[in-house]
Amino acid sequence: MKILKVIHGYPMLYNAGSEVYSQTICHALADRGHEVHVFTREEDSFKPDGAIRQDLDQDRPAIKIHLVNNPRHRDRYRLSVIDQRFTELLDELQPDVVHIGHLNHLSTSLVFEAKRRDVPVVYTLHDYWLMCPRGQFMQMHSEDDNLWAACDGQENRKCATQCYARYFSGAEDEFERDIAYWENWVGRRMAHVRDVVDQVDLFISPSRYLKTRYEEDFGLPKSKSIYLDYGFDRGRMVDRQRTADEPFTFGYIGTHIPAKGIHQLIQAFGGVEGDCQLRIWGRDRGQDSRALRAIADTLPAEKQARIHWMPEYKNQQITKDVFDRTDAIVTPSIWVENSPLVIHEAQQARVPVITADAGGMGEYVHHEVNGLLYKHREVADLSHQMQRLVKNPAWARSLGERGYLFSDDGDIPCIQKHVIDLEQQYKRVMN
Repeated sequence: MKILKVIHGYPMLYNAGSEVYSQTICHALADRGHEVHVFTREEDSFKPDGAIRQDLDQDRPAIKIHLVNNPRHRDRYRLSVIDQRFTELLDELQPDVVHIGHLNHLSTSLVFEAKRRDVPVVYTLHDYWLMCPRGQFMQMHSEDDNLWAACDGQENRKCATQCYARYFSGAEDEFERDIAYWENWVGRRMAHVRDVVDQVDLFISPSRYLKTRYEEDFGLPKSKSIYLDYGFDRGRMVDRQRTADEPFTFGYIGTHIPAKGIHQLIQAFGGVEGDCQLRIWGRDRGQDSRALRAIADTLPAEKQARIHWMPEYKNQQITKDVFDRTDAIVTPSIWVENSPLVIHEAQQARVPVITADAGGMGEYVHHEVNGLLYKHREVADLSHQMQRLVKNPAWARSLGERGYLFSDDGDIPCIQKHVIDLEQQYKRVMN
């Protein structure tokens, strides 16, 4: 098959979960003889909007990457110049199927361009972006000034006041007009997204939680909604050799953004007693990373010295760079994640995970079975669960040995079987 993968970022330019997963399946599909192309974005402020550039995947040069420039309009959901570049690529390639991973920072209208050419569209859901304009059901401006307050559901006026107030003029006598404008904008966006959903042939959810939430809260038709967990290159998580003579080490993997809850992890670590340390991996994000270091600097000096800021790593080296140097992975997200890759990866390496009792996090980690759960957003409870592992490292190792709960041997789904499942779904929509 000729497969066109659409994703809002591609490694190493962008290196978060959905991007890493997209690259992994592209590699596996190419290895099986398919012709794979990637339509993705970059943000080069010195080039015009819509400029297109071709590159090759450095690990699989057979995969062609088509990067469209979008440095100035990343908050839009439709962008005609990106539609045009995608249209040109469709006409040139004439793919058998389009597989979307995310349309944020691209354009939702890409779906219509594919369907005008009778190209079937598969869409893997990675978050709530279709039913929440900001994607994570977290509010930027809560009524009680609670930073990153959880949102209980999408409503046009609430979106305007709680998330888009940053675009208001600030003049009190214009407040209601600003609300009315953004309430209308959100309403138009949501109506348009439902038209997009109608055009997609198949939605894939990597957790049962996400599938159910889209069907029950958003009305996604069950007839074109399936559950299929992510697939992984398990070879990246083999031969873990824990570095000797180190204190009990907690590890965090991910981006330095508020939604990931690193600030709560640092606060929780401050309350853990005993010989332990915390390693935080991830790309430096300027002010956000500096702010996190400032939070760490509020801890006692002895605790500050036990927090280590680690560089970004390449996913292909995750065992050597991360798991060999970690006794437990903590996934402290304050948004309700659906199926974090790092949880699966740690389970394959037989490293226990501490995470929140919410969403796909609580689906893939069961308390005192293959890891520990804490009450979502509760720093004290997170600290308590971390303390339990420091006090009993042998128990921590036994939790890690259980691995992935949905297989008999504890192994996570392999990428080879996963792409066969994807091929079957591609053929299903093509037929």
